[in-house]
Amino acid sequence: MSSPLPSFLDLGLPEPLLERIAALGFVQPTEIQAASIPALLSGRDLVGVAQTGTGKTAAFGLPLLARLQPRTERGAGVQALVLTPTRELALQVSEALRTMAPLRIRTLAIYGGAPFGPQLRALADGVDVVVGTPGRVIDLIGKGSLDVSGVRTLVLDEADEMLRMGFAEEVATILESTPAERQTALFSATMPGEIRRVARTHMTDPVEVSMTPSEPTTSAIEQTYAVVPLRHKTGALARVLATTDAEAAIVFVRTRQTAEDLGADLVARGINAATISGDVPQNERERIVQRLRAGTLSVLVATDVAARGLDVDRIGLVVNFDVPRETEAYVHRIGRTGRAGRTGTALTFLTPKERYRLRTIEQATRSTLTEVAIPTPADVSAHRADALLAELPARLERGRLELYRERVAIMLAQHGGDPLDVASALLALGVGDTGPQPRDEDAPRPEETRFVEDSPARAARRASMGRDDAAQSHRHSPSRGEHGRPRGNVYRVDVGRNHGARPNAIVGALTGEGGLHGSDVGKIEIFSSFSLVELSSPLSPESSKRIGTARVAGQALKIRPDGGRPGRPHRKGSGDARFADAPRGKRFDRSHGDRRTAPRRDRD
Repeated sequence: MSSPLPSFLDLGLPEPLLERIAALGFVQPTEIQAASIPALLSGRDLVGVAQTGTGKTAAFGLPLLARLQPRTERGAGVQALVLTPTRELALQVSEALRTMAPLRIRTLAIYGGAPFGPQLRALADGVDVVVGTPGRVIDLIGKGSLDVSGVRTLVLDEADEMLRMGFAEEVATILESTPAERQTALFSATMPGEIRRVARTHMTDPVEVSMTPSEPTTSAIEQTYAVVPLRHKTGALARVLATTDAEAAIVFVRTRQTAEDLGADLVARGINAATISGDVPQNERERIVQRLRAGTLSVLVATDVAARGLDVDRIGLVVNFDVPRETEAYVHRIGRTGRAGRTGTALTFLTPKERYRLRTIEQATRSTLTEVAIPTPADVSAHRADALLAELPARLERGRLELYRERVAIMLAQHGGDPLDVASALLALGVGDTGPQPRDEDAPRPEETRFVEDSPARAARRASMGRDDAAQSHRHSPSRGEHGRPRGNVYRVDVGRNHGARPNAIVGALTGEGGLHGSDVGKIEIFSSFSLVELSSPLSPESSKRIGTARVAGQALKIRPDGGRPGRPHRKGSGDARFADAPRGKRFDRSHGDRRTAPRRDRD
């Protein structure tokens, strides 16, 4: 639009909503909001084409809330229904509506992967607006628990994604179950033929609102790329994350297996990371996203579907670890940053064979991607040193340095040396650079070892392992002793292979709930119904209690020291009875009383 956008006061919204959005700091509507709100307030059906991050939720949410009747003037039935493709988007939209709405409005998010009980009780108590995924909405309608006969407004949010995920039949059934005189709004990032057929079949003379596909999403995002050979991608990513100034980052991959492997690898390298994919239970997803919002998690590794609808203002960096297959997915991915008036950076890894895809992305987004260099190990050390030096003035100002001045003075008196060299050495130690090791002057520095790629021999050995063997034994190199021998304390957790446990999920629970670092976690052995975890030091009672309440694959961890099998040396901190002398597989399971209980799975 060439003319200036109106203010919210010009759109015809009722006074209570205007007061509410003013309190939230909304000043001027976005383009999609300015075009959609008046049409929806007038009662028209609407088809909106807009990308993620353009304000679609308020575009349909404010008119939806304006059309709601007070509960005293009607029964307890649902008045508005919003369909979303994913659980995360359902939660996001529900929370946004709750935030924008007056206090008397009740919203409820319903989705698969969560127990029916709480959703059934909430519906029985009375709900004004339901936001849900098509599968769970169909289930609750079929149970007679969700009455949609009184729905006055129905919204299809990210309709193209719902159809792409195979929900066409469910969406059609839901549309046919609601009153014909309802108002329908359909929002989609693209307008394929299937969407037009839905509009023709289920909507009445809809108003069409279309926006420029790329500019609203990418204008606040610096788009970059780097050419990285496949075997070096993980190390390159670790160095990027170690040097970024972003508060938080999302790393996108194509498959669940890649997400799990990469997430575990990043944690093993000491990076505060977690993974969400289709295999992660919903309660764990919600906990992970909450940690990301709260600032206790820095890096999220995610698949496209798992991160759909994820809206976290702290995300300043999006990394496309794998190039998305479709340019639309690229736009959705990078739209996770540069939100809420902030700027962001998107970095795409291209292997040498994928360089041709750069032009396709640039044509689709109408923008030019800038090539950048991957940080070197020296860059990592310099970045950490700069971060420490930035804290120096405040520490000098706080004082109480006499003890340290005395220790430095004694050291200089005894050993001599240039004070600048001493300060430089202290700074090197502060960033983890212990210097060349004796008899190996060419050895890489710690930060080089930290991000070094597997040797060809090691990679070949790992490739020759079966998936089950790799899952049963997971090593974190920072906590290994000499000659690869483990060290520290061995703990048992009540989650195993039968429950669907994976090493990265266990490590995530230990670091997220117990306050541990990835470098504190050593070898993880996963058996049928339990796992053994090696830690560099004993857990405090408080950490054990917090970790014990965490859930992995739907199971409480219930962590406790492992006492070993009767007749064997006690494992705890012994340093002698190692995993190396323990039988693997079924015999080890029986020695710990493994009853091979059937996995408990959440039912959808």
